[in-house]
Amino acid sequence: MQGLGSTTWRRLCGTAVFAVGVLLLNPVAAHAEPNVPVPPNELISDDGEGRLSAADKDLVVKVRLAGLWEIPAGEMAQQKSRDPRIQKIGRDIAAQHAVLDALDRAAAKKLRISVPKTPNSDQQGWLAEMRDAEGAEFDAIYIDRLRAAHGKIFPAIGTVRATTRNDTVRKLAQQANQFVVTHMTLLESSGIVDFAALPTAPNPAAAATSAPATLARSLPAASESPTSTNLPLTLLALAAGLGVGVFATLRFAGNRRRPHHGRR
Repeated sequence: MQGLGSTTWRRLCGTAVFAVGVLLLNPVAAHAEPNVPVPPNELISDDGEGRLSAADKDLVVKVRLAGLWEIPAGEMAQQKSRDPRIQKIGRDIAAQHAVLDALDRAAAKKLRISVPKTPNSDQQGWLAEMRDAEGAEFDAIYIDRLRAAHGKIFPAIGTVRATTRNDTVRKLAQQANQFVVTHMTLLESSGIVDFAALPTAPNPAAAATSAPATLARSLPAASESPTSTNLPLTLLALAAGLGVGVFATLRFAGNRRRPHHGRR
């Protein structure tokens, strides 16, 4: 069987370089929706194995508290709001929190963690605000209170997911993270979130200096994955290497076909 001709090689080379060029110009295109990966929760064991930290226990309690007030808040949204968008947001978040609450209570039982049965004083105050409000005023209170609450628990979930030694807490944190991101997105879809009122993120320099030394040592620069800054350089190097390889192959194929006028 004969090898590929030079015309075929050039076509393959052009296609490959074009594909790399597309990634170079828009490196996020390959990871855009609907191809955003979903974490495979079934790969995480759930045996209650591993030491429990204070942060682990606190997260289990906080997830339970979230359901205790956000479920009745969602029910009020369906009854008191005049905006179909808010009614649907309230219905979806209340239903999803019922699922998350069941997951949380199951984890608490397995880990023998005592969880509350009623909302805390702050949450009861937010529910009272909602009961006293109607129409657009209710909508603003409902959306802002829930968005602020989700913003507070979101980083706590991430910290526990990254550091816990307990597999049941690890799985709960991953599940809770998916719920919280979904709820923030639903709340923001209302179009009335007061983003200016949200707390600002800590100074990155201050956060970096407080990072554990062991974490810094475990992530050497040479092993870091490509970021949005160096990914184009990586792709450019790939394109260049591909071009050199194809050029060398074509030269080699041409030399083999060229007649020799030396010894017979």
